[in-house]
Order: sequence, then C-alpha cells, then structure tokens
Amino acid sequence: MRSPDLARAVDLPRSFTAWALAHGLQRSLIQRGARKGDLISRMVMDPALRLDPFPAYEELRGRGVISANDLISASVDHAVCNEVLRSDAFGTAGGQGELPKPLQWLHHKVIDPDTLGPVDPPSMLAVDPPLHTRYRKQVARAFTARKVGRMGDRVSDVAGDLLDDLAGVEDFDLVERYASQLPVTVIADLLGVPEHDRGRLLALGNEAAVTLDPGLSWRQFRRAEVALREMHTWFRGHVERLREDPGDDLISQLILLDGPDRLDPVELHQVGLLVLAAGFETTVNLIGNAVAMLDGHPDQLRFLQENPDGWGNAVDEVLRHQSPVQLTLRIALRRTEVAGKVFEPGHGILLYLGGANRDPAVFANPAAFDVTRANADQHLAFSAGVHFCLGASLARLEAAVALRALYERHPDLHVAGRAERRGTRVLRGFERLPVRTTARVPG
Repeated sequence: MRSPDLARAVDLPRSFTAWALAHGLQRSLIQRGARKGDLISRMVMDPALRLDPFPAYEELRGRGVISANDLISASVDHAVCNEVLRSDAFGTAGGQGELPKPLQWLHHKVIDPDTLGPVDPPSMLAVDPPLHTRYRKQVARAFTARKVGRMGDRVSDVAGDLLDDLAGVEDFDLVERYASQLPVTVIADLLGVPEHDRGRLLALGNEAAVTLDPGLSWRQFRRAEVALREMHTWFRGHVERLREDPGDDLISQLILLDGPDRLDPVELHQVGLLVLAAGFETTVNLIGNAVAMLDGHPDQLRFLQENPDGWGNAVDEVLRHQSPVQLTLRIALRRTEVAGKVFEPGHGILLYLGGANRDPAVFANPAAFDVTRANADQHLAFSAGVHFCLGASLARLEAAVALRALYERHPDLHVAGRAERRGTRVLRGFERLPVRTTARVPG
C-alpha cells in the first residue's frame, strides 16, 4: 500500500491537469479580463466585490437584462434568471460545460474519483435530466412535505440543547457554537452520521465548499482536494458500516436500492456527500446572515419578537436580501433565444441570484431589508426549475426555529466584535460572527 505522502506525489500531475482544465485556464482568462476592467471578470476575481457584490450587480443591471464579455454572458434580471433556470434549453452540461467538448472529456478522464466535488458529475449539481431525474427521485423521498413537517420537533430540540450548552456564556461565536451546529446535527441524523464524526465533517465541508467558485488558484484547489479526499474516505467507511447494519436513514435507503434505481459506488458517493454538504451549508449562512441583518435593524427584530408568526416571512426576506447562494451557471444545450439574445450551444450564462433578488421590477425598494415584505418568497435563492433545492423547506424550517429560539432565550443578543465574511464568491455567509447576550451598552 502506498503511503499518503507517496500517493499525493504520484497523483500530482493528474491533480494539476484537473486543476488546469477546471480552473487554471479560466482563471488566466478571467484575470486578463479583470485587468482590462471587464465588470463580469472583476465580479469573479475582485475580493472587494466578493465581500460586497451589490454595487456591481446594480452596475450590471444598468447595462441591460443580459450582459456579455468575450467568454460568457451574465444577468441580474429576475425574469431572465427565472426563465433560464426553468428552461430545458439550458443545463449544467455535465460539469465544466463551459469547456470545449474535447477538454471537458479530458477533465472527466483525469479527475480522481476520490476527489470529486459538488460541481463534478455525477453530483446532482452537475448533471441534467434524465440522469438528474433518476438521482433526485431517490433523494426526494427524504424531503417530502410530510417528513420535513415531522422534523420540526427535532429541530426545536436541537436548538434548545445548543442554547442550554451556552447557558451562562455571555460572548460566543454564533457561527461556531450555534448556526453551524444546528443544521449539521439535523442533516447528520437524516444521513445516519455518528455524533463523533459530525465536527470533522463540518470542517471538511467548509474547506471543500470553495470548489463551487470559478477560477480557483492551484493552492486553493489542492487544499480543497485534500478535504474532498478525506470526505470520500470517510464516506466509504460510512457506507460499509451501514451495509452491515442499515437503519432508516437516507444513505441506508440508497444502499438498499436494487434494479435500475441502484446507484454505483461513485454515484452513491456524489449523491450522499452533496446532500450532506448542502444540508448544512445554506442554513449556516442563512442563520448568520439573519442575525447580522436583524442586528442592524433592531426595530424589525422587536416586531418579530412581538409577532413570532412572522419568522417564516423574515427568513424569506433574508434569503432574498442576503442570498446564501449568490450565483449559478447554466450552459445552452441547444440554440435558443432569451430576452432577444441568441445563445448557441455551449455558451454559458452566469445567473446572479443575489442580484435577481434585488430586481426593482419585482421587489419595491429592493435594497431595503423588510421582514414584512409581502412578496419576499418570490426570491430565487433556492434556484428554480429541475435544480430547485430539494432541502429548501427544511432550510426554511431550521432557520425559522433557530432564530425564534435564539431570540426568545436571548432577547438582547447583538453582534459584539469584528464579523468576518467567508472568502467564497458563490456562497455568502460568515466565517465568524461574535455575539453577546447581554444588553447593548448605550453610546
């Protein structure tokens, strides 16, 4: 058996080729465009626009419903984004769909199955129907309205336990001690993950999440690759444990599939790990974003404390105003037209969900945060069409329960210290959000 160090050394050329095809080539082109002042390129590469992308969204909106550079199109228009997401003329094109077909084929050949990430097929994020339909059918059984509704008590219990653990603690990092712990506990229950594995998987998921971003540096890619390899190794052992002693969790159900629905090992890994990571990533960011927004709008927090039935709508307003997923990519699968622009097969369009959710044609005074907004639920934060987030109902439930419980236990909770945003472009949330439970000192 090769030592881990030797294995990494042997895999280095393969890894570098995979990076060059998936990230290196586009990184070089995007950097060149950014240096020339191209707005779409700067939105990908400029760290300042990652932290605050909203001015760039408005600049892009001012250029029309669809903008383009030499490489790709982009839109912050709600109608355009909604149409593209729902259209069968667009898709993910099997992952790395923006590459010419020969390079796309080469990438799929050289990538190590033990380092496949969320945007690599056969992840549901990277495949189109009918393959996507086959995977989604199996996973959807765990997220029916009835099953999610039954999880309300469990979510409340987890929130209560976490707040009990914080009893007497005046200062803590909301992300570390609460916002991340609640969803990872719930999704771990759903997938049969032992309690002692959850902390490590949360850390690995955070490290691997960067692979959602375009144009990663070689160093970023390698760091994420190490995390993905460890996640796959863990998942392989988890599957073997459940084969010997299956439970009523989703992974056990997927393992026991037979006939045409049966998943091969690579499919099982990609489906299971995506559900695991997606099951906490959005909700962690959603809870953190909500606390930060309510901290800056104390009048709206007071309204919710006096009208707790409003927490569900408040969650949708956070999803709209501070979308946990800011953008997604679609590729034209055939010649088609959107808003007067013709898309040839293989041409990509960046859909800035965070910008579409502030479209003044849909949302009055869209930059304002308003937990009573009547049409807050018209946001595209969970995508639309065949790739609409399977866990959307669960994420909404978790966030509403978590926030209501947090402020009932700590009505004076407020941000106290320097918050740190995540450095990711696709995912918008906090790396660190220090809070204090005692009343804010005036002045």
